[in-house]
Amino acid sequence: MLRARARWAPPPKVDEAAVERLAKTLCVSPLVARLLVARGMADAASAERFLHGKEDHFHDPFLLDGMEQAAGRIREAIRRGERIRIYGDYDADGVSATSLTIGLMERLGAAYDYVIPNRHTEGYGLNGPAIEKAAKDGVGLIVTVDTGISAVREASLARTLGIDLIVTDHHEPPEVLPDTVATINPRKPGCPYPFKSLAGVGVAFKLAHALLGRLPKEYAWLAAIGTIADLMPLVDENRLIARMGLAQMRESPARGIRALCQVSDIDFGQLSGGHIGFSIGPRLNAGGRLETADAAVRCLTTDDEREASETARELDRLNRERQELVDEIAAEALEQANALLAAGDPGNVLLLAGEGWNTGVVGIVASRVVERHYRPAIVLSIDRETGLAKGSARSIPGFDLHAALTECADLMEQFGGHKAAAGMTLKAENIPRLRRRMNETAAAWLGEDDYVPVLRTDAEIRPADVTVDTVRELEMLAPYGMGNPEPVFLLSGMRLKGARRMGREMQHAKLTLTSADPDAAELDALLFGKGELAERISPTGHVDLAGTLSVNEWNGTRKAQIIVQDLRVPERQMFDWRGRTLADPAVAKWLRSGLVETKEESALCGALLFRGGDICLLPEAENAGANRTAFWLAGEDGCLKPLNERAESMPPRLVTHLMLPVLPPSAASARLALANFPALECLYAVLLDPHPFLSAATADREAFKRVYAVLLQWKRGARAPAAGMTGNTESGESPLSAPSAVARLAKATGLTTDMIRFILAVFEQLGFLAAHGHRLIVAEAPAKKALDESPLYREKASRAETERVFLFSTAAELKRFLLDGETPESAISPANAQEGLS
Repeated sequence: MLRARARWAPPPKVDEAAVERLAKTLCVSPLVARLLVARGMADAASAERFLHGKEDHFHDPFLLDGMEQAAGRIREAIRRGERIRIYGDYDADGVSATSLTIGLMERLGAAYDYVIPNRHTEGYGLNGPAIEKAAKDGVGLIVTVDTGISAVREASLARTLGIDLIVTDHHEPPEVLPDTVATINPRKPGCPYPFKSLAGVGVAFKLAHALLGRLPKEYAWLAAIGTIADLMPLVDENRLIARMGLAQMRESPARGIRALCQVSDIDFGQLSGGHIGFSIGPRLNAGGRLETADAAVRCLTTDDEREASETARELDRLNRERQELVDEIAAEALEQANALLAAGDPGNVLLLAGEGWNTGVVGIVASRVVERHYRPAIVLSIDRETGLAKGSARSIPGFDLHAALTECADLMEQFGGHKAAAGMTLKAENIPRLRRRMNETAAAWLGEDDYVPVLRTDAEIRPADVTVDTVRELEMLAPYGMGNPEPVFLLSGMRLKGARRMGREMQHAKLTLTSADPDAAELDALLFGKGELAERISPTGHVDLAGTLSVNEWNGTRKAQIIVQDLRVPERQMFDWRGRTLADPAVAKWLRSGLVETKEESALCGALLFRGGDICLLPEAENAGANRTAFWLAGEDGCLKPLNERAESMPPRLVTHLMLPVLPPSAASARLALANFPALECLYAVLLDPHPFLSAATADREAFKRVYAVLLQWKRGARAPAAGMTGNTESGESPLSAPSAVARLAKATGLTTDMIRFILAVFEQLGFLAAHGHRLIVAEAPAKKALDESPLYREKASRAETERVFLFSTAAELKRFLLDGETPESAISPANAQEGLS
């Protein structure tokens, strides 16, 4: 068994008749039709608009409340030659919105400049000193982009200083709006605009639409960057913007985009929404996070190839520096989170704070915390001089951050954002109170299931559906992003044929899978960042996959594959490690540390032995204090005896992963012992044979007598062999010398050396014989015992069945016996000897 890391939401139920109609009307496959219906486009008109949206599908920009006033005031400023100042934000959305508005002002012939605040010295948004400087600079009109919706005091100051203010923003409006010439925000109460989810750059795009009197297609690429990078839902106008903008960047990219693609190692002809979100966007963000956003604006607005190249390289350098900084702060934050949880913090919301943490990256760190713990997270940087803490928050579905922070507004100097992300400033002394109240709010709003991530799946498919043609047709649904995620498909009942690790640090893996469908080809599955799972899937079980489809192109060959987002093995697994020795690195590491490699701290691991002498084969078992693996000794009745400290403190009923390092004495004893582990998920079968001599021909009672007679003769110092026997008494060495006794007895009795080893071991268990240093000591007057009083003799009696079940079976047969309770065919076992020897 291998548990999925998320809860898989089943594919949505759809109207099958609607799927069939849509497939016929639009001439698409039933799979694409199913996806369209599931996403709310069951009629041909809405589906056609989604797949093939046109320019006339854009909404009238003057439906935005305040657009008429804003456009009129800007035209007036241009006509009068007033100085216009564009005031933007330092993230990718704000930078692209600023760049778009710069291009617009250039086209309109305005007298303008732009300002983006320094995150570290000025903080977020419009501020008083910036308004005062604008007044000194003779600015008559400020136009904000991607910011300003909460600037109530700043708007009042601007009016006092004789500066008109136009706010264009998309963030959640507060209860009190700033007093401006015009405030444009589709989320503003009473705004009739039909699409509420424009990015900040999307609102700027609509402003350009209004001022130019036509769709500003030349700025679509800038609008696409901010829309995708700011994680806006790619539906309605955002989808039209993204499609149009990506097409522009692929066909005739601006110099800055070409340079950014070059430093990001991206073929601009294949540029996708994913490249914007994970490569271009982070580089545009890097300048504003660590220094200023000026390099990003210059990169997006320059027509000079040299400047584009230089600014792109600078952004790339800053992005690498940002990554190192994030890694450093995230390590400290996660350590703090673990300490809080260990100290009894409820952890409903993880509020973490550190002195001097870079405020430009705390949002990314918060995302890392959410990724690790799947809890809403707030990460704050404390400034010792001011006594203030500034930071960012990230949430999980079901927890509205903006609403939660509103409940705690009395504790903060300022805050803003939306459901999934927010920023705030508060006095450092209020951190404990904010932590307590956010925990209480989350406890009231969230249930236990909310803290487990949900993976939403779109459709279940067969391996035969994973083709290049399928992937090509699915591209009709792109670009993917928020609101229009890439389809996630389910594949059930696959079998593992092969697996290999990949990547510089072996952090990735490639699986080769097969299915029961004889017509289906082998399927490649890629696990990015989940390489450890390659060792945790057994070929004996069935694996279910959830992932996206893509095409791998190599040496001119194109092959469809699945990019795995999550997987599970719904049944208990057996890993066939027969043939490995106990010194094998994987086996030794498992016995010492638990699983070969796992991120699951809750996995409880044990190893099961069956003979007292088996522990001598496992030096790991004797490291009682440090060992993560529990060792037990199983009796013939199935009862367990702890062999180390870990086993003493761990109930067998909780063990999920178990190893059988050594061959059990019988099939029955193994089954009885395994009954102690009801929670078992994975069984590792090494099954080293500690007594290979037991495979030799069965020694009858006469053979035991012959060997014992020779031992007695040697003990009494006899020099002549008994009747029918030959002796070997080389001078200088006692015949009872342990190193040579086996060979001498074999020669003296005519029996094989394996039979001699078996007989001597039985004699030792019965007390007839003892090994003392390098000599064999024959007991003076041993008690009369039956041969089957020796555990080894009884083991020999069932040896044929043991070998057939454990050593000669296939992996599937062994798995069915050990884990599924399937009884193998009964083997004929020799009757146990009841006669005694004296």
